[in-house]
Amino acid sequence: MYQNLLVQTTEKVTTITINRPSQLNALNKETISELHSALDSADKDSEVGVVIITGSGEKAFVAGADIKEFADFTISQGGELAMIGQQTLFSFIENMGTPVIAAINGFALGGGLELAMAAHFRLASNNAKMGLPEVSLGLIPGYGGTQRLAQLVGKGKANEMIFTAGMVKAEEALYLGLVNYVVELSELLPKCQEIAQKILQNSPLAISAAIKAVNAGFTDGENGYQTEIEQFSLCFGTADFKEGTSAFLEKRKANFRS
Repeated sequence: MYQNLLVQTTEKVTTITINRPSQLNALNKETISELHSALDSADKDSEVGVVIITGSGEKAFVAGADIKEFADFTISQGGELAMIGQQTLFSFIENMGTPVIAAINGFALGGGLELAMAAHFRLASNNAKMGLPEVSLGLIPGYGGTQRLAQLVGKGKANEMIFTAGMVKAEEALYLGLVNYVVELSELLPKCQEIAQKILQNSPLAISAAIKAVNAGFTDGENGYQTEIEQFSLCFGTADFKEGTSAFLEKRKANFRS
């Protein structure tokens, strides 16, 4: 079905593997389009509760964008590339109702780190290295990197990483809050699955509402506290709320079916 992706769903967890090992899984237009399609399908599938994105092989999650695709672009073409990319993939991931975990299994550079940062949180293997090297090409990050990196690690460190085009190793990324966990490469997907199973025990409707509330706090023109109130109140009208509270009062495990 896909030329550049491997997609597998097991126990309500869809794992999407970017499969361009000869290009270190670099993002080209086709891969971005396929990722959107695979993620959209997973988000609409009631049998999918968590999505994991990773890269094939042991060297790279995604080593960047495919530079040869835009090396001769004009100003207007560059703007269109960034706008379409953000709308199609990066902002799309961030606003999905289904939680997305990035499993960073090696280099995550440029568009690769931007992809990982668009996910709801990140795990890294201990051989991973992350950075936004665009200024070394005469560019800046165009897929949300300037915004999300600053949100995650703070303005000063984000500026340093972007201005120097340098990379941080997995342990520093953990210290900075860029990733949630660092594990051996062989343990990366099992650890993601472990966290996914914990997520799956909870209300998918409530998790979707939480995503909206958290994102609102980082969106210009939105009041995160007001969005939280709105999403909190909507939860009271769901079957998940009825099941969750009933299970608590009856001292049993909730069985969420939404």
